[in-house]
Amino acid sequence: MNTAGPEIFAPDFKDEPYWWEHTPRPALPQVDLPGQVDVLVIGSGYTGLCAALQTARGGRLTLVIDAEDPGWGCSSRNGGQVSSSIKPDFAHLAKQYGESKARQVLVEGQRALAWIGEFVSEEDIDCDFKLSGRFYGAHTPAHYQKLARLLDSQPDDPATDVYLVPRSEQHAEINSDYYHGGLVHSKHAALDPAAYHQGILQRALASGVQVLGNCPALTIEQDGNNNSFVVQTGKGAVKARDVIVATSGYTGPLTPWQQRRVIPIGTYMIATEDLGAGSARALIPGGRVIVDSRRLVVYYRISPDGRRMLFGGRVSLAETDTRVSAPLLHKQMTTIFPQLLGAKVTHSWMGFVGWTFQHLPHLGRHNGIWYALGYCGSGVSLASYFGTRLGQQVLGLAEGQSPLSDLPFRTRPLYHGKPWFLAASVWWYRQLDRFGT
Repeated sequence: MNTAGPEIFAPDFKDEPYWWEHTPRPALPQVDLPGQVDVLVIGSGYTGLCAALQTARGGRLTLVIDAEDPGWGCSSRNGGQVSSSIKPDFAHLAKQYGESKARQVLVEGQRALAWIGEFVSEEDIDCDFKLSGRFYGAHTPAHYQKLARLLDSQPDDPATDVYLVPRSEQHAEINSDYYHGGLVHSKHAALDPAAYHQGILQRALASGVQVLGNCPALTIEQDGNNNSFVVQTGKGAVKARDVIVATSGYTGPLTPWQQRRVIPIGTYMIATEDLGAGSARALIPGGRVIVDSRRLVVYYRISPDGRRMLFGGRVSLAETDTRVSAPLLHKQMTTIFPQLLGAKVTHSWMGFVGWTFQHLPHLGRHNGIWYALGYCGSGVSLASYFGTRLGQQVLGLAEGQSPLSDLPFRTRPLYHGKPWFLAASVWWYRQLDRFGT
């Protein structure tokens, strides 16, 4: 079979997220746009809803608006991998911010990881949350040695629970000879991202949050006389004392300062047809979520029902169509798992991840507008956690403060929100991956 052709598509193929099969886009009660609220949140993903949950429970009249259906973006499109994943390691952070701040930032990532499990439990959200652990596969022998050195260089912290797995033992983690060993992060987790988003949405609505989909924010104007904002939307104008921007990879010209600091990067996913529970689980015996050490990383897992492979990554120099990305992802998948050569694709989709030049999330306030964004591919835990912290900051609560709140949020000359450099960067990373450096 030529796996690069259209014959990989199943007869019932859909170019939309697999997650939407179990959790369709929510049907919200019809409400009129209020003329005035205490807090207006722009963006209805994890960040926006978690922030709104805090402000509403803190007694603030809160409205969430979105240009699309609630959770239409990456909150219902991601791979459902839950990690701490502060991207820079201790050495890089220490060089930039000093050792004390570096430790604080890494601990904050660990805190976010622990927090989301507690949040799901406390809010009783049914989203197939599982403390699965994550296997980080070494693409080359040199990468394995690099992972070993990286592990040795990190501050001692038993809370992280990370250990090396040599190639001779990796079949306990993955039924493939593709990798040269790797790392296990035993405290990382998995969930159904759309079900998780739906659970947060339900808790927000029950707490008095008003949520309006298909209601884009068009302009924001500050009223200097009473320290408030007037936001013109597709359904009219609304005045708010506080405005929160929670758009991350979908940040646009509405907020140009934030747009210049967030890099939207498309990431692509496929779901295979039903492989059978035994065959699917045999691919990843320990039920881990998996990423690897390539710069153009791939990430994958077995579906929560234990019957499909869900496989994602970056596939092209520029953004592309999901019918184009599907064969490319299928080829990458079958390179790792030749036993899946005959598996057809039932779903192919994509979403935009919000990246930053510092490879760190940022939250704070600029010109009176609150923001939390730029989770660099680790938004399930980080967006939820920092959205919660931001909502607490709006309420003036001390627990809302974070070591990341005061980090410089830098941009680059000539960057205005469209990553003109992306194709060249992807090409360069692809060459580095090809030669195993």
